Amino acid sequence: MLNEDTIEQMLISVLQKNGWTYIPADKMPRQDSEVMVESMVKAALIRLNPEIAEEPSRADEVIYKLRSLILSAQPHNLIAQNETFKKLIFEENSFPFGKDGRMVPIRFFGTMTKENLALNEYVVTNQWCFPTREGGKRLDLVLLVNGFPLIIGELKTPFRDAITWLDGAKDIADYEKSIPQMFVTNVFNFASEGKCYRYGSVNMPIDMWGPWHTPDDKTEGTLISVQKSVVDMITPEKVMDIFQFFTMFATDKKYRKYKIICRYQQYEGANLIVERVKAGYPKKGLIWHFQGSGKSLLMVFAAYKLRMIPELKNPTVVIVDDRLDLETQITATFNASDIPNMAAARTKEELIKFFEGDMRKILITTIFRFGDVDKCLNESSNIILMVDEAHRTQEGDLGEKMRTALPNAFFFGLTGTPINRVDKNTFRTFGAEEDKSGYMSKYSFSDSIRDGATLPLNFEAVPVELHVDKEKINEEFDLMTKDLSEEDKAELSRRVNMKAIMYDRKRIKKVCEHIAKHYQEKIEPNGYKGQVVVYDRDCCLMYKEELDKLLGPDASTIVMDTNNDKADKYKAYRRDRDEESKLLDYYRDPKTPLKLVIVTAKLLTGFDAPILQVMYLDKPMKDHNLLQAICRTNRTYDSGKTFGLIVDYIGIFDNVANALNFDEEGMKKVITNIEEVKKKLPQLVDDCMQFFDGIDTKGDDWEILLQAQERLPDDRTKDRLAAYFRVLSRAWEALSPDACLNEYRDKYKWLAKVYESVKPTDSRGALVWTAFGAKTMELVHQNIIVGEAEEPDEIITMDAELIDDFIAAQKDIKKTTMKVEINLVAMIQRHSKDPKYIELGEKLEKLRDQHKQGLIGSIEFLKMLLSLAREAARAERTVVPEEEIDRGKAALTELFNGVRNEKTPIIVERIVNDIDGIVKIVRFDGWQNTTEGQKEVKKALRSIIWIKYKLKNQEVFDQAYSYIEQYY
Repeated sequence: MLNEDTIEQMLISVLQKNGWTYIPADKMPRQDSEVMVESMVKAALIRLNPEIAEEPSRADEVIYKLRSLILSAQPHNLIAQNETFKKLIFEENSFPFGKDGRMVPIRFFGTMTKENLALNEYVVTNQWCFPTREGGKRLDLVLLVNGFPLIIGELKTPFRDAITWLDGAKDIADYEKSIPQMFVTNVFNFASEGKCYRYGSVNMPIDMWGPWHTPDDKTEGTLISVQKSVVDMITPEKVMDIFQFFTMFATDKKYRKYKIICRYQQYEGANLIVERVKAGYPKKGLIWHFQGSGKSLLMVFAAYKLRMIPELKNPTVVIVDDRLDLETQITATFNASDIPNMAAARTKEELIKFFEGDMRKILITTIFRFGDVDKCLNESSNIILMVDEAHRTQEGDLGEKMRTALPNAFFFGLTGTPINRVDKNTFRTFGAEEDKSGYMSKYSFSDSIRDGATLPLNFEAVPVELHVDKEKINEEFDLMTKDLSEEDKAELSRRVNMKAIMYDRKRIKKVCEHIAKHYQEKIEPNGYKGQVVVYDRDCCLMYKEELDKLLGPDASTIVMDTNNDKADKYKAYRRDRDEESKLLDYYRDPKTPLKLVIVTAKLLTGFDAPILQVMYLDKPMKDHNLLQAICRTNRTYDSGKTFGLIVDYIGIFDNVANALNFDEEGMKKVITNIEEVKKKLPQLVDDCMQFFDGIDTKGDDWEILLQAQERLPDDRTKDRLAAYFRVLSRAWEALSPDACLNEYRDKYKWLAKVYESVKPTDSRGALVWTAFGAKTMELVHQNIIVGEAEEPDEIITMDAELIDDFIAAQKDIKKTTMKVEINLVAMIQRHSKDPKYIELGEKLEKLRDQHKQGLIGSIEFLKMLLSLAREAARAERTVVPEEEIDRGKAALTELFNGVRNEKTPIIVERIVNDIDGIVKIVRFDGWQNTTEGQKEVKKALRSIIWIKYKLKNQEVFDQAYSYIEQYY
């Protein structure tokens, strides 16, 4: 049977083909109490360093220092020790082993070139014990380079949906606390259950662990996809590359250290830049990585590696952006990452001085400082520019100005929004002809959503009276003025324009009332914050005035540009950079009363506040500006934040394709209309309720809960319910407190009780058995009292997969559809006079017509056919003629013959007769539809199968009950 041991062996086999040597843990030349394999470390030091080779005892001095560092690790200082280890390896690696005690650098690893990398010893081992075999921790996979454990992997079973890679990641998080010494030399950790592969660095929150994909294959969910991730990521070359250049240590605003490791798209993008610079051609390239997916860190990794590669001879790296606030943000990212040799050019004069002085540093500046430069500043070809948000930097030919100033430099453009081919300036400046798609690296909307790097976006329309429909206004204006001359019409149009609408005080009051109510009911209970985007600076003041009346003055503030304020209208919101930065940190703090920021132009690009979930949009916007603005809400924050929300007062999303007229299919995957979620709600409820057909869900006693649990006899069925209920609870969170939920509220409360009563109690499988959102938890806590319920012994069965899995496995949808349809028609014809089947027949005809007209696709048609077939099967149970009941005995006979073997000498005929006799006594007409009838039949069935014949097999019991339910 395939389990974690099999996956472990599979990965060992894959890693061996990848260049790693397998040595079983009990054959490793180490004591259990050792973290490093000291004999391997010593051999590597001798192999890589002539100074140590001539005096091997010097290796002991190095190992002693390493051992002290490792053994002093505690959970609270693990990050610091991990950073110290990296510095000792690559920076502070000098020892007094030269002539006359001179300090010389010591190499611990061969790096960068194939020749150097080949000098390392790469080992994979399994079931590694530490600190002792008795009572110590046992690690599934450990990968070592030159005796240092650089990677730790934990594996889980693929056969329980509620057990996932997340459980392996949690095990590693626990090990970091209980055996921190094992993680001092760590580069990264990974976890898998044979379906998904995820990796993370030391002390990284588990919800930030990411996948690893290749540019050509981003599928996952299978053993093959896990293999592909491991084959691509865990090669000796990439592990050493990630270790040296793609892991960093940063400091947050509370002066706490944390470790950063690249995501796969950052690794790909940064290395493509590095490879082009090393090759010297092409000298440009365009990178499109979706908003929020980490472009700033991509530039950090690229800049660091470019500066550290000896063959590039200390190049000048320039980070260029087009906003002062972005300059501040990117500078903060670089500074937090402790990147050395940073410089800034805050004026044109400083920029000219920097380049004319041929400074070999990392410079961060804005593109506008090139605006007045009309001469060559530096002809060096050892200058690399990375231009953030490249599509916005072509105003006034600024791209050409940069080219004039730095004619031989490399130019790489990065953007968070796709660039239309018609944007010729951008492609001329940054696009390389060699990149057929226009991009050297692409990380799209759907990539970002799938990987969990960002969240999907929902948008919500508002009541009609608040909605500004510009097209409708224009239409009515034309109708109203049809008798006016063109001159009069133009004059009137100047007076009755968009500004007049946006300044309307009555409308502003209504919009603010809607914002206050919506925020207090839908956003604030979950602990998130919001942003209000308005027409202009004067509107900022008007909205603030109205919101103060509704929420109080502390709940909101305005962040805007206060330049050109001759009348001091905006004086109250005049702040310098430090003041604004502190205010935004105050906003990001969940404990502060500041809930909403009102803006018109500021904070719509580059502003990163994961606590921000909702944007109240009341400003006409389009294209890149619109996409960048709405993506302020898509940052991940906690397990409860599952989407960003845009409340649209301006009618922008009436036509998403027009509002965002590029990559329409990609955008559809990112943006979800709340109305679409409403349409799906009934089906989501039905998906969960299908497990409990015939149970009186209005009842609230323990017997009914036990009946529900009997419908979930094994882990696989419980996992299926968990998967369905998780989707339903996310939809519930998105819609609450919409009135559309009212008719389903009782069913949802009942499902929540069942779900709570059967979910694992050991906090495992958190990916599927995730905590409810705040609104659901409140509902559950108000309406649920859960006690202890006995469950039957765990039975491992191979139940049918979910319908979607079944469909995905079909290679010929038409053949499958035809088979289901034929069976369904045959069933309907058998009962052609029954009103229920007449209705089913009408539904089938309607469904056929919809499919024929192209209104529903083939897969959707098959799903709906299967749904009808289930309905028909339920109906058939209640109309089977009396003379057909003997078919039940035949079916039971077949069932028990199927489970008979020499260890179970069952007298099949006696069992079947016993069941037939006792069921006929306890059953009554319509018993299948009553709780009491189902309970009595199950009780009778247990007395025969479990008690009299000792055949305690849940699958047999379930099948027997299913036959009885149909034929008796």
